[in-house]
Amino acid sequence: MIGEKRWDVKHLDEIVEKMVDTVQHSKDEIFHIGEQSRQEQDHLLRELEEVKRLTVQAIEEADRLETEARKARRRLSEVSQNFSSHSEQDIREAYEAAHELHMKLAMVREREKQLRLRRDELERRLAGLVQIIERADHLVGQITVVLNYLNSDFRQVSELIEGAKQKQAFGLKIIEAQEEERRRLSREIHDGPAQLLAHVLLRSDLVEKVIKERGTEAAVTEIRDFRKMVHSALSEVRRIIYDLRPMALDDLGLVPTLKKYLQTTEEYNKGVHISFVHIGEEIRLPSRMEAAVFRLVQESVQNALKHAEARHIDVKMEVTCRHLLVSVKDDGKGFDPSVKKENAFGLIGMRERVELLGGTLTIRSKPGSGTTVFIRVPIDRSAADMTKEERKR
Repeated sequence: MIGEKRWDVKHLDEIVEKMVDTVQHSKDEIFHIGEQSRQEQDHLLRELEEVKRLTVQAIEEADRLETEARKARRRLSEVSQNFSSHSEQDIREAYEAAHELHMKLAMVREREKQLRLRRDELERRLAGLVQIIERADHLVGQITVVLNYLNSDFRQVSELIEGAKQKQAFGLKIIEAQEEERRRLSREIHDGPAQLLAHVLLRSDLVEKVIKERGTEAAVTEIRDFRKMVHSALSEVRRIIYDLRPMALDDLGLVPTLKKYLQTTEEYNKGVHISFVHIGEEIRLPSRMEAAVFRLVQESVQNALKHAEARHIDVKMEVTCRHLLVSVKDDGKGFDPSVKKENAFGLIGMRERVELLGGTLTIRSKPGSGTTVFIRVPIDRSAADMTKEERKR
């Protein structure tokens, strides 16, 4: 149970989805705070400009009133010093003018003071808003990086886990397949060549007995049957060896071996037409690559016959300067490649083989429209040339 919980990819995906939603919500909130701060900044900037304009006006008005107040004080001083030469009305007017200018100047000075305080307060608030906006932008950037990680790189973790599970299951399936293959070979050898050889031994004893009891003519007939049994046993042994690894692959190469295999498969499956086209130079490739490509084509053809129930299969192989291109196209039932099937170890094994060769495997299929398997494998020309020279020697 612990192992199953640890490998619960669906549960991990749900956790990641919740994390993404939470982080996205936090990003939206921070972005909203940043936008509100920008709006308030615009409002305060407009207010600051207005306050500065009013401050300048207050300073200019205070300077003007200061000048007029000095004149009024001088006028009042003159009137006071020449009291006898001025009327009471002149003295009163000079005093009132000086007092009024003094009051106006005090009020303007006070307004200037308040405007300066407001200006300083606005500048402090703007400085704070700038810091908030910068921090909000920085946090949004960092959260974006986290979201990208969660949406791409971190999601690959579940894919890696799923891939590891598939590889683990594939490894177990390989072990099972190996054991099953050993059992199959054991049965085939026991039921085929072993039984035939046992009959050969019995018939060899019988030949000697026939010669003694029935003469040479009957013995010749018995020897002919004996030879047929030996030939049959030899054919059965060769078939088993071919299933394990075609010897023609080492002797003749990939193209002739594929031709022979596809021809034999067509003859064995009545009503099925299999075509083979080879384009480009017929070069010998490293043994490992030839064996892998042969098995890939073999697996693709067998899938088309067993699972797709195809009636026409077209195999095409092309050798370019740098790549070996293979396509296997059938007119079978087809399937949806985006739907993952349980125990699809055949396709997993094919992908493993292609990846080991540094190539790519592409499968195009739709239900009712057949399937096409594309294989692209890089060719090391130096290795191919070396292989050619080694075979010459």
